[in-house]
Amino acid sequence: FSHWLRKAGMLLVELPRHFRCLLAVLASSLTICSLRHDVTSGWPISVEDQGGAGLLTGSEGRDEYDRKYSSFPDALKVKMRGMARDMFYFGYDNYMKFAFPEDELNPIACEGRGPDVLNPSNININDVLGNYSLTLIDALDTLLVLGNVTEFHRAVKLVIDTVSFDKDSTVQVFEANIRILGSLISAHILLTDPRHPFGDIALKDYDNELLHLAHDLAVRLLPAFENTSTGIPYPRVNLKKGVPPDSINETCTAGAGSLLVEFGILSRLIGDSTFEWVARRAVKALWNLRSNETGLLGNVVNIQTGQWVGRQSGLGAGMDSFYEYLLKSYILFGEKEDYRMFSAAYESIQSHLRRGREACNEGEGDPPLYVNVNMFNGQIMNTWIDSLQAFFPGLQVLNGDVENAICLHAFYYAIWKRFGALPERYNWQLQAPDVLFYPLRPELVESTYLLYQATKNPFYLHVGMDILESLEKDTKVRCGYATLHHVVDKSKEDRMESFFLSETCKYLYLPYFYLKNYKHLYKYIFTTEGHVVPIDQRFREKSWEDQFPCEEPNNEPPANISNCERIPEERRYGLPLKSIYMRQIDHMVGLS
Repeated sequence: FSHWLRKAGMLLVELPRHFRCLLAVLASSLTICSLRHDVTSGWPISVEDQGGAGLLTGSEGRDEYDRKYSSFPDALKVKMRGMARDMFYFGYDNYMKFAFPEDELNPIACEGRGPDVLNPSNININDVLGNYSLTLIDALDTLLVLGNVTEFHRAVKLVIDTVSFDKDSTVQVFEANIRILGSLISAHILLTDPRHPFGDIALKDYDNELLHLAHDLAVRLLPAFENTSTGIPYPRVNLKKGVPPDSINETCTAGAGSLLVEFGILSRLIGDSTFEWVARRAVKALWNLRSNETGLLGNVVNIQTGQWVGRQSGLGAGMDSFYEYLLKSYILFGEKEDYRMFSAAYESIQSHLRRGREACNEGEGDPPLYVNVNMFNGQIMNTWIDSLQAFFPGLQVLNGDVENAICLHAFYYAIWKRFGALPERYNWQLQAPDVLFYPLRPELVESTYLLYQATKNPFYLHVGMDILESLEKDTKVRCGYATLHHVVDKSKEDRMESFFLSETCKYLYLPYFYLKNYKHLYKYIFTTEGHVVPIDQRFREKSWEDQFPCEEPNNEPPANISNCERIPEERRYGLPLKSIYMRQIDHMVGLS
């Protein structure tokens, strides 16, 4: 992806410099702003163009960090690419052998897993599993990223021939949206794109069946938006019967406010505004409930009264993808209001959640850290953060705030180095996990990939290698990769969630992979489930303009994204974070 999408920067040279930086990252390249240029070709020279030698400002001050992280040989990239590919196929092939058509693979028992029909209250399972071959659908575009067109075609045909959503299954609207709807839409777009960015992958006799399946699923999710006083949807819906009669009236901010990307693309593909309208109404309803004092939102809200049941404001569980989709919706659809909301939210986050010294890579004081606070007064509510927060450095990269992304990412990487995984909750005051399991989550890997694309710094290739080797060593079992029950003793649970193939393996593969020979170079963005969608002009056009009389399409760049120029020139080819600050963060998490 790296070289392939980097060349997409050619399309951006006429744009204002500050917006070019943002779009270049969205095309998986911030190199236009952050790398020095080859005077003969006019194109950036990255570390890999120098044979992986790593460019340092001098030999003075080299220490163990410089020696370990300042280079990454090409042969090692090839090895890591193979490891990531093999990791995906070991999980995928065993799912197809032992579990399909069930939703998930139990990798220890080598058998399939579906909804827990005997215990409907087991939402840990039933929110996600809908008896619709979840893992196969979720992995569709990963097969294309790995270049396996033959298996992609076979998987698409299996989905078309075997999957139905006419099921008596009660699922979480959010999970069905990001895992199933998003993947179907992504695979359909890639199959039908006449530019063939992944090569000629057209499937003979394909008649938009994946799009029809996506539309059918979205229609079955619509009852969640009915009969709510606020327009904020119910959290769960039965695919056959609608909202269950005993459904609760509380939902989390991320669950209700992270539907706009998938619903919006679907609306624009089929020319029906309904799906985007209900998703956008939910986002606006949540936004209007934010605190007048801090500008923050809580994490759990009553969909009928609009009262905040959970007043914790943070960047992790219950909040994460709400912020992510404000920015990504703006990038995809060009709606000015989306960026206004994101910009205001980001300012509130920086003002009330961020602790530590003012600058990431300068000055004295504690490393920057984003904490959980009371949405109404900004006071710290607890001393833990959760692993989902590790997505935020990647979002900061997309927003051009690379400096802050570097620091927060380094904190999560230090935790990974200590435990070989990210505990679900980590107490930064006690320097110990609060919740000890790790379900193969992708968030740290995603941020690592985006930071690598933004900086081309070999440090992030080392991070990816450390994660790959930890997963291979501690989570691989007889038929796949298993959830870690305990990050310290490495005991395991018999579950491999679908996002392991959809996201974790994909983001581990991409930094070491270059599509140099592809003729068509286009810009893409990843959904919150890691599904590939193009940044395409057709998604900035609506066939129902009269239904949004107060909204004007916006193709102009935001006015204040200029942070990509904050990285000093002398640091661009050394470590992303000065060694003294790396040591400080290591010490902060209990590493010697």
